[in-house]
Amino acid sequence: MTSTDASAEVNSETGTETSPRATAPHGTGSGASSSPFRHSEIDRDAAPQFVLPLVVRIEKAAPPARTDALETAARAVLVLLSDERATAADGEWAQAVRDWQDARIRKVVRRARGAEWRRATGLPGITVAGRAPAATAAEDGPPPAAEVRVFPPVPLDGWPKELAKLQVSGTDLDDPVPPPAPDLTGPVLWLSPQVEMSAGKAMAQAGHGAQLAWWELDEAARAAWRAAGFPLAVRTASAERWDELTTSGLPVVRDAGFTEIAPGSCTVVADHPALRRP
Repeated sequence: MTSTDASAEVNSETGTETSPRATAPHGTGSGASSSPFRHSEIDRDAAPQFVLPLVVRIEKAAPPARTDALETAARAVLVLLSDERATAADGEWAQAVRDWQDARIRKVVRRARGAEWRRATGLPGITVAGRAPAATAAEDGPPPAAEVRVFPPVPLDGWPKELAKLQVSGTDLDDPVPPPAPDLTGPVLWLSPQVEMSAGKAMAQAGHGAQLAWWELDEAARAAWRAAGFPLAVRTASAERWDELTTSGLPVVRDAGFTEIAPGSCTVVADHPALRRP
């Protein structure tokens, strides 16, 4: 399997991502009907531009752990991509998802708390909950489980007012304790050890990596992943492991370097068991 590593462009200032340019088909999955990599006949820059909004709940007194937020954002993207409202020909979100995938695959992560979060949850979308880390010695206890709400794509300049008011900055999060080693028999989204990213940008990048894996999987693998609840881990690779991953043929996310990091930097490798070479 050839890696889907055509230059993915990411606007890290706003947390938005743009998918790789449409190139020759890669992989053996069933993505011919859902992957923009197959849409070589479409001028992706000329097409109307859409964005996938992701809102993470960050209460001032009790923010979630960073790794939990990254994993929850990635799962939220997968939940939306597999939802019947997005996949059925007559699904209420299907046209927006198709238009979004035919243009640049932008994702924006914003934060909300209190009344902002309650207003956001009143809009059509899906809220995905994470898993709180194990208890720590801190007096205030472990952080709460992450909550991320994903919404159907909207025009780049047509955000609902309830979401347009939310802040992009302020999504810096920490892990109270180091996350445990990932289950290597399951999907792992490996972050580059060479690139520093804010939590908001990393959430969008993790979502992009999950989406690359989804496009490459066949229908059976997709169904199995969905039935299991989209288990996955997001971890930072060691330097040695990273070199192996980026040349393994697995889907790779590259950054265009608009902000934060250098152009062409590899940020995420989507390591799904079904995509690994024997």
